[in-house]
Amino acid sequence: MSTRDRSRAVSSVTEIAIAVVLCAIVVLFLGLPIVAILDLALRDTSFVDAVTSSQVTTALRISLITTTFSLVCIILVGTPVAYILSRYRFPGRDFIDALIDLPIVLPPAVGGIGLLMAFGRRGLLGEWLDDAGITIAFTMTAVIMAQIFVSSPFYIRAAKAGFDSIGPDLESVAHTLGSSRFEAFRRVAVPVAMPSLMAGAVMAWARALGEFGATIMFAGSFAGRTQTVPLAIYRGLETGLDVPLALSAILIFISFAVLFTFRLLTRRAVVLS
Repeated sequence: MSTRDRSRAVSSVTEIAIAVVLCAIVVLFLGLPIVAILDLALRDTSFVDAVTSSQVTTALRISLITTTFSLVCIILVGTPVAYILSRYRFPGRDFIDALIDLPIVLPPAVGGIGLLMAFGRRGLLGEWLDDAGITIAFTMTAVIMAQIFVSSPFYIRAAKAGFDSIGPDLESVAHTLGSSRFEAFRRVAVPVAMPSLMAGAVMAWARALGEFGATIMFAGSFAGRTQTVPLAIYRGLETGLDVPLALSAILIFISFAVLFTFRLLTRRAVVLS
């Protein structure tokens, strides 16, 4: 073996070793907290009692109900908005595009304060709503609004990227065959962009499920009414680790199941397309 070949072999081995070390660091850093939660939760003899306690089941029910409503609202409104931003050029488009991304970089607590100042009883619209007998702040509606505020950019951004990847020729062909603009959107654009729409939906739902800051500011943490899983974990730390560990373990299982199902669906969507 020549000197150059030996040098290349050593260099290749070094690169592989560095890659393995870096991957190991990432796996350990991301995996150890998960393993620690599952280990402590499953070894705890009171795990079953904690999982079946009313505090846990109520928090799970509220989280599942609110995140479902949030995701439905985000998809119904966010899909056409993403399509409009992808296909049309109009005054103020860049401003709207930047405004949609703003909740991603804003601290969630700021979003919660903003929602409270807008829709609270003494907010910009709160007094009019109060006169009409409508109360939003510190209700389940406030939980849903907080989740939509922080998670909708993830769906809209992914949906827009999906629509951007579709060539305009596909929709032009649909128009020439007699389809209206809405039919071309429904039958051509949405099916082709489905993997991106599904990815955005998963990200938005996951972000809504883990929302804490905006929710506690705008909706509070009232057990049985606005206390979602993250809030129940935080409150549970005041009395012990049983409930926080149980809820954390449940969230890990749910998140893994959602991500696994999402990967299967997107893989199938790509194959069918």
